[in-house]
Amino acid sequence: MEIRPRPENQETALTMTKHPCLILFALSLPYVGQLKAIPLPGAEQAKEATRIVKSSGIEREYVPRAQLTTEEEKTVLALAKKQGIIKVVKIKTYNIHPSAARGISVQGAEITTDREVSYQVLNIKYKKWFHPGAKPGKGEIQMGEFWAGKPYSRKQTILWVGETSYRCGSVQVLSFKDAESLLGYCIEGKFTYDPGPRINDKLLDQVDWKRPNRISKRGDAISVGFPHKGGTGSGFFDLQVELVGGKPNIKQMFQAIP
Repeated sequence: MEIRPRPENQETALTMTKHPCLILFALSLPYVGQLKAIPLPGAEQAKEATRIVKSSGIEREYVPRAQLTTEEEKTVLALAKKQGIIKVVKIKTYNIHPSAARGISVQGAEITTDREVSYQVLNIKYKKWFHPGAKPGKGEIQMGEFWAGKPYSRKQTILWVGETSYRCGSVQVLSFKDAESLLGYCIEGKFTYDPGPRINDKLLDQVDWKRPNRISKRGDAISVGFPHKGGTGSGFFDLQVELVGGKPNIKQMFQAIP
């Protein structure tokens, strides 16, 4: 979440930002009206808290089994620079479930244009943490025991609810105004949901409403995605929504659990 002054001119034109490749395979299941939990491989593993530290202008978000030393960080930063990310603002490590492997991602400085925030991300492999026997592939550059390919660009859309801005990974078909209205109802808890044995207040309390992954519309069907409150690697929710009197009513709820 980021708090910034509201710009004077609010653009309400349609946006067709590219949808990320993160799609719940459960959406194809013939299941209506209730939540369908989708345990992914590794769900039985205990969740691990991440450690977030910021120093020297760089934010570090490390999982317990993947803590970089100062010297290792220097190599990671040098490799990122060599691959075109001059200014690094964040280094993150993560578990690759269901294996024991871990990975590293480096985020470059952000560029903001009107409603869009974009930045580069570089995924780095570390021999000590990655899959046994793994080696650099074609086009990847190696420094010591670290290697990486080319960085990719990530974009987010800025949505305003009152005087507070929120970042959404993707907004499709809906106007900014409609997406902001929908997000506002979700954040304020002003929604209803179809009764069912597994759509309940306790489950809805686990949704991180202030960090929308995506908001999209196809025909009259609206789909919104939010991460789990547990943070990175804790899973996410996909909600199928209809508008009743202008307010969202949750028809189906899918949960992906790492």
